[in-house]
Amino acid sequence: MDSSTACSKSVLDHLRRWLALLVFVPVLAWAAEIDITEPQLTPSDDGYVLSADFKFELTPRLEEAVTKGVVLYFVADFELTKGRWYWLDEKLVSRSQTYRLSYHALTRQYRLTTGGLHQSFPTLSEAMQVLSRLRNWTVIDKADKSVRPGEAYEASLRLRLDIAQLPRPFQISALGNKDWSLGSDWKMWPANLLPAVPPAEAK
Repeated sequence: MDSSTACSKSVLDHLRRWLALLVFVPVLAWAAEIDITEPQLTPSDDGYVLSADFKFELTPRLEEAVTKGVVLYFVADFELTKGRWYWLDEKLVSRSQTYRLSYHALTRQYRLTTGGLHQSFPTLSEAMQVLSRLRNWTVIDKADKSVRPGEAYEASLRLRLDIAQLPRPFQISALGNKDWSLGSDWKMWPANLLPAVPPAEAK
């Protein structure tokens, strides 16, 4: 092998290592910054609801941004899968719920919005306390016939800051920037579903 060929191979190997590093940097930047504890699926009148706690704090940059009027969007993702020995696991349920955290300068109130529910708080810490507690989110509908109590399933949950919904200039700043990256790993646990709550009998 001549020197020019060896040099070219060395350059290509060096470039591959850098590309691999760039691919994994965004993942490493946010891994495990949000810790998920005590996830639980329980039966309800509508099917099955999910509750869990998220342990995390906003970075100083994110606190400054929301206080100056930048809206932060957090997304909770839930999946329910069933193992198959002959193929990949079967995904039975996939749900997402968005939380909108904002600050209104005129009222000096922080607002947390989930679907049609709007809550206002005098301080950011109070808004974060509510955001950190996921309660009674219906993730499996009663009418879903693909999920049957008594069978073995695996549930997965994560929470992430949705950078794609930031204003365009902030999206560019957030790329590969740990100050703007916030999320959890997938929290997985075996889901042993109890029978759903039967409808109340008419009196």
